Amino acid sequence: MIETFKRELPNGCRLSCRASGPANAPLMVFLHGFPEAAFIWDPLLEHFSRPENGGFRCVAPNLRGFEKSSSPTEVAAYRAHLLAQDILQLVQSESRSGQLDVLVAHDWGGAVAWLFANAHADRLGKLVIINSPHPGTFARELLHNPEQQAASAYMNFLARPDAEALLSADDYQRMWSFFTLMKAGPGGFGWLTDEVKAQYREVWDRGLTGACNYYRVTPMKPAQGGGPPSNLPELPPERFMVQAPTLVLWALDDAALLPGLIEGLDAFVPRLQLKKIPGATHWIVHEQPEQVAREIQAFVGQ
Repeated sequence: MIETFKRELPNGCRLSCRASGPANAPLMVFLHGFPEAAFIWDPLLEHFSRPENGGFRCVAPNLRGFEKSSSPTEVAAYRAHLLAQDILQLVQSESRSGQLDVLVAHDWGGAVAWLFANAHADRLGKLVIINSPHPGTFARELLHNPEQQAASAYMNFLARPDAEALLSADDYQRMWSFFTLMKAGPGGFGWLTDEVKAQYREVWDRGLTGACNYYRVTPMKPAQGGGPPSNLPELPPERFMVQAPTLVLWALDDAALLPGLIEGLDAFVPRLQLKKIPGATHWIVHEQPEQVAREIQAFVGQ
């Protein structure tokens, strides 16, 4: 059973959340990416809240800028440390001990999760990342790998001043293309049903400025016109280390995030378990929710 609520945070941000499981149970938080929302995690919220699967208190916030969460118009309001602060304050409101037992994240949610794990290592038990590059390997690939630069060129489109208008035109034609232009995994796009499309429309109808501001604020995108970014330094492992036991699930047919991003990841994540999944795309949470649940279940049960 999925419950919904809004959490007003001390920093003034409001997060709309979806949750399942008893309030006093170990806490498991799920962070979505673009152009998604918290509802994508519903099957996993229900799975991990069951007693036989850990009996967690499972909470999936809509990130700042998405759905009914606060959506500031200022680009600076989407800086990474502010997004991580949202999650820290959410954890403090949902956990009596202030501890987060398991953090699961995908895409932009993963960017927030990597930072949270680095900055708040004392509060995190285990980390699960699904197709979201560590900032250290992402910076390296954007600086030195022309293939990743080309694969990430779409980020500059999403940072355009008119991106919201272009994305919302013709019943979100360009938004749907983010799903359909990537390689199809097993079963193709059978998951993109009319019901799921209606859930996405409801989210997108609330506005796209917050989501686009993630792309506007980040320095981690190729230069306009291609090539490496001009204002992005190499990120040393000693500065961006993640000490928590970490499972990385990587769908190998992700057209935007290439496999080079997981090379050398263990230099930043010494307690790393890496699971490569062939025949799956960036949308693996939709495509293969059962496998995702099995892999996470095995990891959290260790």
